[in-house]
Amino acid sequence: MPTMPAYYVPHGGGPCFFMDWNPPDAWTELGAWLRSIPAQLPRRPKAQLVISAHWEAPRFTLLTTPAPELYYDYYDFPPHTYALQWPAPAAPELFGRVRSLVRGAGIALDEDDRRGFDHGVFIPGLLSFPQADLPTLQISLRQGLDPEEHLALGRALAPLRNEDVLLVGSGMSFHNMRAFRYGDNAPIPGADDFDQWLTESVRDLPPQERNRRLARWKEAPGARFAHPREEHLLPLMVLAGAAGPGSLAFHGRAMGAPLAGFALE
Repeated sequence: MPTMPAYYVPHGGGPCFFMDWNPPDAWTELGAWLRSIPAQLPRRPKAQLVISAHWEAPRFTLLTTPAPELYYDYYDFPPHTYALQWPAPAAPELFGRVRSLVRGAGIALDEDDRRGFDHGVFIPGLLSFPQADLPTLQISLRQGLDPEEHLALGRALAPLRNEDVLLVGSGMSFHNMRAFRYGDNAPIPGADDFDQWLTESVRDLPPQERNRRLARWKEAPGARFAHPREEHLLPLMVLAGAAGPGSLAFHGRAMGAPLAGFALE
């Protein structure tokens, strides 16, 4: 039986898929790909574990809220976007398994039983699993954003992929908000340098070399232009630690930014 793949998904800008934009099709292509992910899986997962760019904690933290509400952690968007609902259940039967794997690898793990799902979870969730019937877990990033620590977390979580848990890294392959073009989709000058490096690293290199390269991502051409702060890239590090060879599952452009989504075996 094939192992459940892992997916690094660009989650767009806030609730971008549920509002009007100029140009009107700015996020259409990415939205269509996010909707297509369930059909790409070898079978329906029993749960998903999401590592979102929008949760950082002093130590890696497992969300153990029994019935997570939504945390609308975006600002100055239309009122209707704060009424979006995605009541996916938690996966309490997996809490112990995750604790065992992470702590068994010597990695400290805290728990939070009050937080809700941030938009890095529920926005792609609304597209990929709109019925909100897939049990969902979330683990934070660790403050300091050390690539090696996030690769190590991925290695600890890897056995879940043989247990029909879908690992999802929710971020953006380009996340320089000041560089985004508002009103057109002309390419952002210089943005493709990092995009090409990242695609080649994930798609073309064997996992061990890929992970060495990702750990040194700051040396890549255009790295700090693409990611003035790296929280939207770090979810990919977790998946790289957990999975084998990668492929370019999506490539498009929104508001001038090149956006890449990856599937890892």
